[in-house]
Amino acid sequence: MFILSRSRKIIRLILPLSLTALVILAAGWAAVQAEIQAAGQALRLTEESLRRAAVQCYALEGFYPVNIDYLMEHYGIRPDTSRFIIHYQFIADNLLPDISVLPIER
Repeated sequence: MFILSRSRKIIRLILPLSLTALVILAAGWAAVQAEIQAAGQALRLTEESLRRAAVQCYALEGFYPVNIDYLMEHYGIRPDTSRFIIHYQFIADNLLPDISVLPIER
């Protein structure tokens, strides 16, 4: 009888603690997944905004910009260079530049 009541006390103590630990782990995992998803979305949006600005420049001015500095100066593009490496390769006035955005590993 004594052993049975003692094991019930231990179960009553361990069960809430393990459930609390499980909830904390699940919340931490969800936070990490949300951060990964947000970083991927920021990368995609940066690349899309650079392409849109280059196409807009071509539509308005008749040429694609030679470098990204022109887009930054005339079209208000402000990529986060502390988070991303931006590859912008000019090909010709009438061909869309090769634009790639890569994350900086930390």
